[in-house]
Amino acid sequence: MITIPVVRTYSLEGAGVGIRHVSVVHDDELIGGTKEAALAAILPLLDGDEFVYAGPRQGYAQIALAAACRTLGKRGTLFVAGSLVRHARTLLAVSLGAKLVEVQPGYLSVVQSRARAYCRETGAVLLPFGLDCEGVLCAIRDRALATGLSPKEVWSVAGSGTLQRGLQRAWPDAVFYAVQVGKPPRAGRATVVVAPERYEQGAKIRPPFPSCDNYDAKVWSFIMESASDGAVFWNVAA
Repeated sequence: MITIPVVRTYSLEGAGVGIRHVSVVHDDELIGGTKEAALAAILPLLDGDEFVYAGPRQGYAQIALAAACRTLGKRGTLFVAGSLVRHARTLLAVSLGAKLVEVQPGYLSVVQSRARAYCRETGAVLLPFGLDCEGVLCAIRDRALATGLSPKEVWSVAGSGTLQRGLQRAWPDAVFYAVQVGKPPRAGRATVVVAPERYEQGAKIRPPFPSCDNYDAKVWSFIMESASDGAVFWNVAA
């Protein structure tokens, strides 16, 4: 069962700016994070029993799909680049019941091509990269509205940009900041700032709560430096 997001407030102190308060949405309390909640909402509306996702081996969407399919009694199948040592997130997704297909060579374009071919052959439903689709955007909007927050400023990570655009639907009057961790995202009207770490690297400055090390955690240094009093940080996953 997916619950209403937990929100906690943290006090920040910075030289010359006094004490600021930042509200953090803790979707890290879901094993698959925000997109687990979104998938749990939309998969029952889709015509299919097997759902496929193709993405990077470090990505969190694989856990989101595995967790949502376990909750719903559906089958989740993951296509990732093959390697001698499986990433911890892939191992977690498999432990949640996902079927794993490892692809060589492991270029993302090849991984996605193999996933498309598999879906043509089996009739499984291929989910878009970044889970970037109307249903997920609406589910993220609804989850944001369920917090009861009315922020003026919102911070989050931006991989594909799906999260940012969903949150913007919920809070159309807020100012948004997106921290880019990989390729340039489709982040809607957010101001995009680029994390200094490489995609696969962990954050150099981490928040005082569970946060995905090569993803959400990279937002925290920007929040410490620039977030205004009353800002909201959407923490996608642990």
